[in-house]
Amino acid sequence: MTRQLAALFATMALPGVGVAASNAAPPATLVVLHCGHAVDVQTGALLGATTIVVDGKRIRELAAGTTSVAGATDIDLSQSTCLPGLIDLHTHLTMEISPTYYSDRVHLNPADYALRSTVYARRTLLAGFTTVRNLGDLPNQDSVALRNAVNAGVIVGPRIYTAGRPIGSTGGHADPTNALRSDLAGDPGPGDGIINSADDAAKAVRLHYKAGDDVIKIMPSGGVLDEGASGDNPQLTLEEIRALVSTARDYGFTVAAHAHGAEAIRRAIVGGVDSIEHGTFLNDEDLRLMKEHGTWYVPTISAGAYVAEKAKIPGYYPPQVAAKAIAIGSQISATAGRAYRAGVKIAFGTDAGVYPHGQNAHEFELMVQAGLPAMYSLQAATIRAAELLRHDKDIGSLAAGKLADVVAVPGNPLDDISAMRRVGFVMKEGVVYKREGLAVAVDAE
Repeated sequence: MTRQLAALFATMALPGVGVAASNAAPPATLVVLHCGHAVDVQTGALLGATTIVVDGKRIRELAAGTTSVAGATDIDLSQSTCLPGLIDLHTHLTMEISPTYYSDRVHLNPADYALRSTVYARRTLLAGFTTVRNLGDLPNQDSVALRNAVNAGVIVGPRIYTAGRPIGSTGGHADPTNALRSDLAGDPGPGDGIINSADDAAKAVRLHYKAGDDVIKIMPSGGVLDEGASGDNPQLTLEEIRALVSTARDYGFTVAAHAHGAEAIRRAIVGGVDSIEHGTFLNDEDLRLMKEHGTWYVPTISAGAYVAEKAKIPGYYPPQVAAKAIAIGSQISATAGRAYRAGVKIAFGTDAGVYPHGQNAHEFELMVQAGLPAMYSLQAATIRAAELLRHDKDIGSLAAGKLADVVAVPGNPLDDISAMRRVGFVMKEGVVYKREGLAVAVDAE
């Protein structure tokens, strides 16, 4: 019966209705989106009325004005601005930080994290983010299963490129046993993402390849939310970083580097990483090196602002975490502005999971407040993010031949960037998941 209902929903000529399930019928052959405006992120132009013709999973054509296509399902978005599906390059879909996060590590089972991740994935997609890079699972490695379930149509979520477990050093920001009592802490090794030599580094990357991960995430500096003393000290040697990057290249991985401190950032850039995440204490030399090496910057202003605010609430974080959050979190906005003015390549990422999932679009407002133009911020979450992912042939812009990932917001986000928090329409690969705030039905056996 549910299979019959799924097929019925998928074939009904009701604009905005789609089904995401493993046994669902494919989307209608032709769907025509009538947009009041569209953002051309490749040229940086706001277009007038635009018709987007979707054929199956891909965009067949874009046309100026309102164009009818015989036999197509029409969707009226004439009061909205259409954009490419948004991309968040720094998420943690398998967790969400809260005051109970630190005790949850010993109370929750892997299944608890996995089930919660399905909710976080759905919220992210319905917020307009059709693609994410998942940069680190702690304490479990659940995001590969989450990615596979989304790809199979079992659950609703964004397209996921995952790093699995992050890679760092003993006692460092990636060590999942920090602050645990000795009988629980043990001595994690490369299989847990913990390395202490170049040989360990190579093995850790190869284990990620074996696990089916998509990208590599490394931790060359301390961090805010672990219970270590420093949030910015260097925690990987240059030799270890070079070994990580070299092995990652052999296996076709890009490498993202969590780094707050200037020295850790310098080592990561010289070591050949693709992107610096957070980059709080970027100095002039780091900025020069980033331009010289073509290294991307993913600021994650949202996470910095969120932890700095929550650290003011007594007991929300452990004392040492709260102290680091206050010292580091509030700095990222100014750093993002400096990086933009210096001409460093910037892509969009939020560190979702540090704050509640589904609020990713607040990053646009923070980027504009930091001095980045609205159009540049939109490009950072579309064409530039797709370029860093190395998937710009399929996603990142509204163009014929690309996957039909389309979102729409009311009004003009270039005039009011807060419109990005009011996504009313979400299409991913030709299937509509949200229209005017209503999520579509999902089949279940």
